Amino acid sequence: MAGGEVDWTVIVLTCQHKDSVFAFQKELEIRRDRGSLGRQPILLTVEDPKGQVGSGGATLNALLVAAEHLSARAGYTVVTSDVLQKAWILILHMGRDFLFDDCSRAFTCLPLEEPAAPTEALTCNLDSLLATLMHQGVVQDIFYQSPEDQLRQCVGPDGKVPLVCGVVFFSSEAAEQLLATHVIPPLDACTYMGLDSGAPAIQLSLFFDILLCMAQGVSEEAFVKGQRPGMGSGDNVQEAGSERSARSVLWKALHAVPLTMVYIPEGCYDYMTMSASDHIRHLTPHPGNARSRSFRKVAHSHVAEPQLLAEGCSVTNSLLEGAVKVGPGSVIQHCRLKGPLEIHTGCLLTGLDVASSVAFRSYLLRDVVVQGHTVRLRGIPCKVFTLSGHRDDWQSVAEEGGTYLNRPWSEFFLRTGIRSHDLWSPDTPSSRRCLLNARLFPVLHASEPLGVGDVLWLLGSPLSPPGAEQLQRWRTSWRMSWEELKGSLDQEAELAARRATFFLQAQSKTKRVLMEHSNCSLLPLIRSTALEGYHKAMLETLDEVASMARDPGVAARSLACIADLLGCLAKGEGGLRSGPAANAAWAQAFQHLEKGDIPEGVKELAKERKKWLDRPVLLVRAARHYEGAEQILIRQAVMSSCQFISLRLATLPPMGRWLRAACPARIDLSGGWSDTPPITYEHGGAVVDLAVLVDGHRPIGAQARRIAEPELRLISRSGRLEGEMVVELVCRDLEDLRDYCQPHAPGALLKAALICTHIVDLASQNSLREQLMEHFGGGFELRTWSRLPHGSGLGTSSILAGAVMASLYQASGHSTSVESLIHTVLHLEQVLTTGGGWQDQVGGLVPGLKIGRSKPQLPLKVEVEQITVPEGFIHTLNEHLLLLYTGKTRLARNLLQDVLRNWYARLPTIVQNASALVNNAEECAQALQQGNLALLGKCMNHYWLQKKNMAPGCEPLAVRRMMEVLQPHVYGQSMAGAGGGGFLYVLTKEPRNQEALQRILMETEGLGNFSIHTVEVDTAGFQIQLLEEDWEP
Repeated sequence: MAGGEVDWTVIVLTCQHKDSVFAFQKELEIRRDRGSLGRQPILLTVEDPKGQVGSGGATLNALLVAAEHLSARAGYTVVTSDVLQKAWILILHMGRDFLFDDCSRAFTCLPLEEPAAPTEALTCNLDSLLATLMHQGVVQDIFYQSPEDQLRQCVGPDGKVPLVCGVVFFSSEAAEQLLATHVIPPLDACTYMGLDSGAPAIQLSLFFDILLCMAQGVSEEAFVKGQRPGMGSGDNVQEAGSERSARSVLWKALHAVPLTMVYIPEGCYDYMTMSASDHIRHLTPHPGNARSRSFRKVAHSHVAEPQLLAEGCSVTNSLLEGAVKVGPGSVIQHCRLKGPLEIHTGCLLTGLDVASSVAFRSYLLRDVVVQGHTVRLRGIPCKVFTLSGHRDDWQSVAEEGGTYLNRPWSEFFLRTGIRSHDLWSPDTPSSRRCLLNARLFPVLHASEPLGVGDVLWLLGSPLSPPGAEQLQRWRTSWRMSWEELKGSLDQEAELAARRATFFLQAQSKTKRVLMEHSNCSLLPLIRSTALEGYHKAMLETLDEVASMARDPGVAARSLACIADLLGCLAKGEGGLRSGPAANAAWAQAFQHLEKGDIPEGVKELAKERKKWLDRPVLLVRAARHYEGAEQILIRQAVMSSCQFISLRLATLPPMGRWLRAACPARIDLSGGWSDTPPITYEHGGAVVDLAVLVDGHRPIGAQARRIAEPELRLISRSGRLEGEMVVELVCRDLEDLRDYCQPHAPGALLKAALICTHIVDLASQNSLREQLMEHFGGGFELRTWSRLPHGSGLGTSSILAGAVMASLYQASGHSTSVESLIHTVLHLEQVLTTGGGWQDQVGGLVPGLKIGRSKPQLPLKVEVEQITVPEGFIHTLNEHLLLLYTGKTRLARNLLQDVLRNWYARLPTIVQNASALVNNAEECAQALQQGNLALLGKCMNHYWLQKKNMAPGCEPLAVRRMMEVLQPHVYGQSMAGAGGGGFLYVLTKEPRNQEALQRILMETEGLGNFSIHTVEVDTAGFQIQLLEEDWEP
């Protein structure tokens, strides 16, 4: 079964050494916090009760400890097997010490990256799960190092012998039977309870004791009396008797349980041997090897010159600065190296720091293993280095073909001057002298610090041949063998060092991603820094990038990343991310950003941030203000479009004469969201829009005139479907206009328009009255109207802004083009602080069918292309297109905030969706050019799916029901605008189908107050008229 399908109740990790327990428990807790271990399982790291209890003893002890915790949680005072009935318990055995990774085989890192993971982290063997199981069969026997003729009897139909891979599943019944044996002597000696009670320890094998007794082809006598493979000769009579007694207990308890196997025909099993060449092979990609197919040449690493890495090598959790050349078949893990440096083929380098780089330059690194080990000697932390050849057999007897540095020991002794008695004591018989127990590696010197050079000299070098001084220094050092050294390994410090390296390369990655405008998502990395306590360094890195960036887009994304990090630190507490961002404490920082002084603004933000890190509620509020700062930078980027606004002087119209602009609504047929800053200038956008009359009218408009009184009269009417709302204001002082940037303030859009048209200058020393009289000989009256409900999705506010700007320009003696108006509205909406894209004004100000486009660059420029359609197609479209008012109010601002947050996080789904939106818009334009209703409907349906991907939650339940019942009757349908409410537009299969759809919807429950409206393509577009007399809309 797939790992994601199991919700583990308990996860137990067994280890040999007491000193490892805390370090590995912390690793489990980190994985739980990442969400990779299910829903809050009990995590237990259990020391084996005795160093040699075997895999079976460790399993029984772990099962007992798990049952104890489950029993206590269930309220029992004694261990009961009932708790196993519905529990999922995962027991992971760390196994023996591993030569090539100080943190055991389980925590050996693989050269993998998982971009889709919620958090970014190193992938270890522990994290790599078996996902596919198939072909079940009954187990007859288990063989170990058996003769060939016996193995031939096990060959299956595919010509292969089933190989035990170490994954064992116990049903709850089998687990209960096994747990019951922990109180029966001598099996009680396998658990901590038995040892604490004084029972002599015994060794138990998972496969050759516990599982073998369930095999159908094994008799009781053979099982009880048989000798386990690899367990010694059994000369100790008492020990042999205990083993037979233990096997007898197991047979009676478990033999009735059938043992079956699951065979994976195409699977492969790589045992992690004590061979360095095997280990290197396991960590490098090989053609045709399914396991290494997803391996990366560079995983979680910063490599300054990646072109110097050969195919077939791997670099994991490392920083390679400068020119570091790595040959094929070499592996670098957990290192910080600095070039110039060349590592030839067949090398394994782990745990090395920058200081090692200088020493490496004097030696030829080929087919060698160089490791840095974090150890603790008598309480003193230090770094020890070991050196070996990748073909060395660590257990081969030195005088019987053993090698060191891939050559016979005799050659090594001759070349270096080292003698056998330097490495092994006289008490060690020659038959036991091997690389494992050779005291080769200096750990301490009386007067000088040691480094990697104190083992590299053993290689010999043309640049630095071994000399008497090096030999003497080596001999006078306290040296240890690997067997002695492994007991001093500080696994907690080693894991912490790896984590520090990971987050150091993460800082480099963050800088690279931001400065190179990469679409790589940093959110998984941000979550990891918050979870694992490295947020301070990440905040400093993001501050640095934001301060250094000349591009406001890079700075804005950096600030958005800080907001995400602060949100992650709140751990889901402190309230919603969306909210106000105008606390006076942040005002000074905002002022610097508004003036364009980004470095000083970032500095002030960081200074204020330090005061908001104590509680989740403060963290969330700080995140909101960082998003507010990000909006300032977006605004400045969008302001670059102002260079595409051009005005011409015109005759000032007569006093009292109205300049009226009436506009159609717009329907976005495809591509919406790709026009939204910053997506539009970072990715590029394309939107197909349709200008329409609703129920035969242009529903949006504005009119302006000069008046004799030096004041501003503002009247706004909106909404006819849900009841008309009227706002009337008279502004006589500049103070009356200062809330222009607060979108919800009465008349804010109209006030912002008066400022953007430069009719009013808030920074002037002159009063409003003086400004109006000096430039215009009086004031202005401005009226606006919309027959559409609030949140209609038909582009009302942006189209209305265009109408207002057009009428004010004309009334104040200026004229402009539609192209300029499109960019003017972008400017106005940034001044108003509502943000928003360009598709609405393109849709309402440009007549008919068109596609608007913007390139991924600044300054932001919108280019519009009219779409030419076949003759008669406009009429056809009018007969098949309908608007349905859903009766639901759209909350577009909340949707917009979520979309911008996800875009700056570069969530892969959002990036892919942005490209899909643009592609679909181009296909939609082609459908219109062909006059193909079916293809147009297909594009509309795709568009609706893309909107839902962009802004989850934009489809209310009532709308979903409406669309489901309409689906058989339409070619395509979509919510207008951002969705969430407002209007639904449909392309019907039958012409003039309004009455039929009305009946269908009336018969559907739960739709609320809906209404159906006709639409017509407006081929004339908006126009400015000078009215002869007063006119009421």
